[in-house]
Amino acid sequence: MIHPTAIVDTRAEIDPTASIGPYAIIEGPVKLRANVKVEAHAQVLGNATIGAGTVIGRAAIIGADPQDLSFKPETESFTIIGANNVIREQVTIHRGSKTGSATRVGEGNFIMATAHFAHDVQIGNKNVIANAALLAGHVHVGNNVFIGGGSVFHQFIRIGDFCMFQGNSSFSKDLPPYCIGNLLNRVAGINVIGLRRAGFTAADRAEVKRVVDLLFRSGLNRSQALEAIALEAWGAPAQRFIDFIQAPSKKGIARMHLKMGEADGEE
Repeated sequence: MIHPTAIVDTRAEIDPTASIGPYAIIEGPVKLRANVKVEAHAQVLGNATIGAGTVIGRAAIIGADPQDLSFKPETESFTIIGANNVIREQVTIHRGSKTGSATRVGEGNFIMATAHFAHDVQIGNKNVIANAALLAGHVHVGNNVFIGGGSVFHQFIRIGDFCMFQGNSSFSKDLPPYCIGNLLNRVAGINVIGLRRAGFTAADRAEVKRVVDLLFRSGLNRSQALEAIALEAWGAPAQRFIDFIQAPSKKGIARMHLKMGEADGEE
């Protein structure tokens, strides 16, 4: 199911169930797995692997060279896209920047129009990334994250599971799991509705709130908060938050700007 106007490299491995639309370009040793759909004018380039059931939207470009002045085009690097992703029109996802490196997108993500993932970005599963969100190099995104339209993320930061970002947010620091981010490096509270919908129990949510309060609202610095946290036993969801903040990136952890005692949405 290859449109006659499409250009397909002889080195590409195309599953018989995949489809390639009008004027699409498949260039290099690309691998398209079962039921992949490449829509009109899209380009899939280089050492790119597209997982089963993924849709590449119109005029999207997957696997292009990084926008890095030190990058050498002869570098052998990869773009690995998992199964059942929806990648809408004009999304750009660049390949890894070093030999053997890869930009990776997991499974079941919904990536809206004109979003950009730079080189070496790592995306987990079941995320929703809205229009024109921009992720710089080496950004790591967990699972079940919602990123609002027009949000921008500096290189090398980490985003934890079940985070949510207001549109037009700007982040140059890590956002721990379960948190809502807005404005400039601001933690606005806990993604309570998202946690409920995901099946977190009231006890789990209470523990998450307790550990978030110790980190952000107790008046303790991070080292002191971690010492206080270590004095208690925690369930698995809260422990995942603790593990995240115990190993921050070089950029550090975003801070909460709510006043002491202000509600964060939990009942």
